This record gives sequence, structure tokens and C-alpha cells, in this order.
Amino acid sequence: MFALIFPNIDPVLIQIGPFGIRWYALAYIAGIVLGWWWCKRLLAKPPHVTTPEAFDDFVLWATLGIVLGGRTGYVLFYRPDFYVDHPLEALKVWQGGMSFHGGMLGTALAIVLFAWRRKVKLLALSDVIACGVPFGLFFGRIANFINGELWGRVTDVPWGMIFPTGGPLPRHPSQLYQASLEGIVLFLILFVAERAGARQRPGLLTGLFLIGYGMARSTGELFRQPDAFIGAGGFLIGDLTMGQLLSAPMIIAGIYLVVRARRRREPA
Repeated sequence: MFALIFPNIDPVLIQIGPFGIRWYALAYIAGIVLGWWWCKRLLAKPPHVTTPEAFDDFVLWATLGIVLGGRTGYVLFYRPDFYVDHPLEALKVWQGGMSFHGGMLGTALAIVLFAWRRKVKLLALSDVIACGVPFGLFFGRIANFINGELWGRVTDVPWGMIFPTGGPLPRHPSQLYQASLEGIVLFLILFVAERAGARQRPGLLTGLFLIGYGMARSTGELFRQPDAFIGAGGFLIGDLTMGQLLSAPMIIAGIYLVVRARRRREPA
């Protein structure tokens, strides 16, 4: 069977004694910095939610929400039994294990607190931030690929790839599928909507993001190998995975926000 061989990429870019710089960490940094830059560009245009300078303070809030929420979500959603028996392992973030849905909840909490404290319109702020999130999603999935983790299901497609930890059979490079859907496609959808004036209807971009990510993640899960330590071989209800179940409420909430935003328009 024809298959591509996974490129031998060291997940550690630079190792200095006991300290190492990992591609995964650089992916988080790149996603946050580029998302920050893009949000500031949007904030410089009307409608003016807050100043680009004031938004600089939010980056720390968002970073804490992403890291703490992502790790907490992974512990609670994916491996609660393991971490109940080994609670100190939950602190070892460098060993991997982050949940997007947990990171999203952490970031949402940061947005709510920041908007409340700075007296900023909540949905108008979240619309801007939603446009910057695909940067982090893209680089995060690329880092998953570099690490040779979260590979896909066994396949016979010509671009199937043999991963070092995935056994001898070729698998879907699902990390690249998800990088394309959750990163590139989702960014383009939000880009076009924002250029078409979606920010005049607070909540519309946030809703589009929730729907878009939920559908992209659910589609990607069809090719990704489910986590074997969850449910029956990675499946929870029928053929549904944890990622699909967690994405369903996002899609429902997104539809609500889009319908609500279509009925309202921010005064010019």
C-alpha cells in the first residue's frame, strides 16, 4: 500500500541543558501574537469598541484563559479518572494535553470580566476577538502535526501517512485537515463577513465563529482517530466523539447569536 512517511521533525526546536524550546510553545505564541495584531487592526476601524492600546491589556487575560482553561478542560472532559488518581500530573502542562473547548470557556470568561471592568460592550468585543482566534487554531494544529500526535484513522487514500506512534498502517493527516478547516477556512468566512459589515450587528461574528468552529471540528473528527481512553474506543454515544459532543452546544449557541444579531443593528 502506498503511503507517505511522516517527516522526522524534532518537537524540540532548541535544547539548552534541561531547558528546551518546543514547536508547540512557539505555536501558542505565534497564534496569540498574530491574533492580537489582527484584532488591533480591526479595533482601529469603526465601530470603535475600545482603543487598540487598551486592548493590549486584554492579551494577558486571554493568555491565562487559554492556558488555564485549556488544561482544566482537558482534565475534566477527557481524563478525569486519571487525574483524580494523579492530581499533580495535571500541573505538567509541558507534557501535553490541552482542550480547545476548555480554552474557549477560559477565554470567554476573560472577555466577560474584561468587558465588565472596562465598561466595553460584550458582544462587540467578542466579535473582534473571534476574528483573531483562527490564527491560534491553525498554528495549534500544525504543532500537533509536528509532534506526530492526534493523527487520523487508518485510510487507503494516496496521501495517507505512517506516523511513528500510529502503528504500521497509513492514516489520515487529520491535523492538517483541521488546520485548514479551523484555521484557514474559518478565518476566510469571518474575514468576508467582517468586510461585509457584520460588526454593525453585535454578536453576528461571534455566532458565525461558534457555528463555523463547531462544524469544522465535527467534520475533522470524522477523520481523526478517537481518544482510546474515552468511552468505548473513543466513542461516547453511537459514533459520536467527545469533540463532536462538545461542539454541539457551540453550534446551537452560535445559531442563537446569529438569529439575534440579524434582528438588531448597531446605530452608526
